[in-house]
Amino acid sequence: MKKVVVIVAGGSGQRMGSDIPKQFLTIEGKPIFLFSIDRFREAFVDIEIILVLPAAYHDFVSKQLLEFGYDKSLIQLVDGGSTRFHSVQNGLSKVSNDAVVFIHDAVRCLLSVNLIHRCYDSCINKGSTVPVTKVRDSIRRISPDGSSHIIPREELYSVQTPQTFLGKVIKDAFKQDYQPVFTDEASVLEYAGGGVHLVEGEESNIKITFPDDLLFAEFKIKHSY
Repeated sequence: MKKVVVIVAGGSGQRMGSDIPKQFLTIEGKPIFLFSIDRFREAFVDIEIILVLPAAYHDFVSKQLLEFGYDKSLIQLVDGGSTRFHSVQNGLSKVSNDAVVFIHDAVRCLLSVNLIHRCYDSCINKGSTVPVTKVRDSIRRISPDGSSHIIPREELYSVQTPQTFLGKVIKDAFKQDYQPVFTDEASVLEYAGGGVHLVEGEESNIKITFPDDLLFAEFKIKHSY
């Protein structure tokens, strides 16, 4: 079956405090977004890669792809949108209905090939797959009056990517208008009435957001790859 990954690299990286978006920072001399591309290419040699990024960075990324020896003809660059929803929507416009499509954060550069395969197999069986991990910490909900109460952590999971779908399923869901409740692709599908199926994610599959996350990723890549 045709396989496509939409890698979302449209963030500004303000919380990282860097001059360029975090997905273009380097680890061991290599831009972060390239590690995600590598994992998907290792998982499936025939996978199509769509990279969604700010329009202003197309030339910058094209030069990096050439510098690191990637065949640019195999990686399609697509303009990002004003929100994640619109960025993914732009990427999905290049995806056919008969594909299995992975949608992945460019800054989750520590995912494994096993996780990619696990998401693919589950998607084939169920039509949609979202990797999750159990919440470790105790969680409290704070009410408007300042009071709080504990939420049983046994019921809580952290959501990761790659969120994986049959092409027609997720493309149809993205035909609806944007809603503020859309925080990821699973929420878009759920809002459209679709079912969301879960698989076990990976504790190391973090989203690089803060400087300490970058240090963790540097350590893992230095000792794992």
